[in-house]
Amino acid sequence: MGSAPAQIPTSFGHELRACLRCRLVKTYDQFRESGCENCTFFKMDEDNERVVDCTTPNFNGIISVMDPTRSWAARWLRISRFVPGCYTLAVSEALPEDLQNLCEDERVQYVPPKR
Repeated sequence: MGSAPAQIPTSFGHELRACLRCRLVKTYDQFRESGCENCTFFKMDEDNERVVDCTTPNFNGIISVMDPTRSWAARWLRISRFVPGCYTLAVSEALPEDLQNLCEDERVQYVPPKR
């Protein structure tokens, strides 16, 4: 994961979605056009159905992180290794099992939401 920032959401309405793995927040169209900057292996930009499978419109709060490596909030949210961008504080849905297996195959950590 590089240090180039993620796209900032172009609107803050009902079209916002959060990545179920890293919690990056962008619009549906932004995920469809450029995927998730932290989870490129999901290939959301190549498969529009993947955007629906890998993201959710159901999340709580948004935080903007400019320098994740130096932010105590990013460390607390466990997003300090991700690219700068807008993140949700929490998602309420889990990744589908096949995508959890993909994370395991790619050797990337996936932490399901607390119930």
